Amino acid sequence: MLLDSIREPADLRRLSQGELAELAGEIRDFIVQAVAENSGHLGSNLGAVELTLALHRVFDSPADPILWDTGHQAYVHKLVTGRREMFAHLRQAGGLSGYPCREESEHDFVENSHASTILSYAYGLAVARDARGEEVPGHIVAVIGDGSLTGGMAYEALNNLGHSGRRVIVVLNDNGRSYAPTVSKLSHSLTEIRMNPVYVRRQRRLEQFLRELPVIGNQAERGMDAFKAAVREFLQPPSFFESLGIRYVGPIDGHDIAAMEHAFRNATELDQDGPILIHVLTQKGRGYPPAEDDDEKHLHDAPVFDPVVGPPKAVPTGYTQAFAEAVIKEADADPRIVTITAAMPGPTGLLPFEARFPDRCFDVGIAEQHAVTAAAGMAMGGLRPIVAIYSTFLNRAWDQVVYDVALHRQPVVFCLDRAGITGDDGASHHGVYDMALLTKVPGMTVFAPSSAQELQQMLHDALALDGPVAIRYPKGKARQVGERAVGAGLAANRLRSGDGRVCLVAVGKLVEAAEKAAEILAADGLESTVWDVRCCQPLDEELLTDARRHVVVVTAEDGLREGGVGMAVADAIHDRCDPAAHPRIEVLGVPTSFLPHAKPDRILSELGLDAQGIVAAVRRCLPG
Repeated sequence: MLLDSIREPADLRRLSQGELAELAGEIRDFIVQAVAENSGHLGSNLGAVELTLALHRVFDSPADPILWDTGHQAYVHKLVTGRREMFAHLRQAGGLSGYPCREESEHDFVENSHASTILSYAYGLAVARDARGEEVPGHIVAVIGDGSLTGGMAYEALNNLGHSGRRVIVVLNDNGRSYAPTVSKLSHSLTEIRMNPVYVRRQRRLEQFLRELPVIGNQAERGMDAFKAAVREFLQPPSFFESLGIRYVGPIDGHDIAAMEHAFRNATELDQDGPILIHVLTQKGRGYPPAEDDDEKHLHDAPVFDPVVGPPKAVPTGYTQAFAEAVIKEADADPRIVTITAAMPGPTGLLPFEARFPDRCFDVGIAEQHAVTAAAGMAMGGLRPIVAIYSTFLNRAWDQVVYDVALHRQPVVFCLDRAGITGDDGASHHGVYDMALLTKVPGMTVFAPSSAQELQQMLHDALALDGPVAIRYPKGKARQVGERAVGAGLAANRLRSGDGRVCLVAVGKLVEAAEKAAEILAADGLESTVWDVRCCQPLDEELLTDARRHVVVVTAEDGLREGGVGMAVADAIHDRCDPAAHPRIEVLGVPTSFLPHAKPDRILSELGLDAQGIVAAVRRCLPG
């Protein structure tokens, strides 16, 4: 196999075009097998095989930084930079990260997995490079997908790049999912002319000649600029990118390695004049029929599966499924209800809602800030908007949550999927900040369901409240409970009554762990009280009154410990207790650190946030 001989990017440069085509096939087979065994991002990587090979044949990584926006398309990059053996433990504890990772390789500059940021990194690196004043400065290459160009931050960076004239090569990997300019023979012909270095050098000499003409130099140069603009206007539509000061080239077949190499090599000469964008067209999921035939997302991500038949069709499960069912039920009863998502209608469970109410579901692209403020506007207009979003991605719209929604006391409901420890996607995807942040927002009500039934009840209650509400729930399976175990309104729910020595106060997912801990303690003769907090803000007075009567109180949550719900419970008990009768309080939560990827249960266990960890905390606190 050719893949056996690829240990570093330099190994690619000795291959013929025929061998590269063969290698591309081997890489696709390898990636399908690796993802089938470990889960991961599939469609985006299958579409970026030839693009990655062309980049690494032309540019000298890491001297020429190749930067990947989101990193969903970086598996091929990892393969050709010497990490093939690590794919056996893709996304496993201590194994290969599913995103670029600075600790893994000098070829990985940015380990960000949130979209629309890479052009800002590229601009910053270009400023730093230029400040060093290197005689032969390297090239900075930023690869960004068309989906990421739905995010406003990308346009802020494009504007800054064009205005400053910084030398950055932008590669737009367009798989046709959201941004697909018209392709024509004329555009290809213009690209060939404008990418030809001989043509560009002659153009520069002509411009310099006109500029130096005595008396009329400035007017002649301006006349030439006007003439070129008129020609562009006549031959092709004005380019959005060029209006920002960024030379546009393309579109180019993103599966034609020779064509991309030609464009990239020419770009290395042309970028001395400023930023240049090379637009390549790729097919997401290319070369693997189950991915090509997936109409929703071309197997963007996939669980463990049989590579012969492909993964089963993705459907909402667990808490996501409970939300999907509940939001349709509520919308059937209230025509004011609308939903908003930031490019994730499938993963957040909104596809059934969209099918049922196509005019009431709004996908705004990867634009979380816009989603939140738009929701505020909808609420001001009398609608009841529900923003369905991953917990970690709500961080990107913090300003909008506080000042556009909460300050205006608008009844926007935030349904935060993937809250808490999410596992395989690592530090950037753990949803551990939401409770510590949102419980500090004036007027915000924060719910944390411990079962599918609780989530559905909370959504119903949230839509009856006047101000903003957040409901945060974890990835994975949801507990199923009977009607008697479901609370209502803002009240906490006492699930078990003890003998007055130990009170366990648990939030959301950790309620199940607290109940298991209580069973373990009961086997040793210690009957514990167990409270499901349910409403994290405002806290229930009955819960606080009952907890302070115990000798020991242990709180547990899958969010940040510092500033979290447990700390709020401890402070409230302190304020209501005589110092002499104060219970001993142990607050369990997630530390203020970036947690690497691993299975959620493993991470929770290591943090002491499972039943055994809660039991250990109780025993540490009990006197004697």
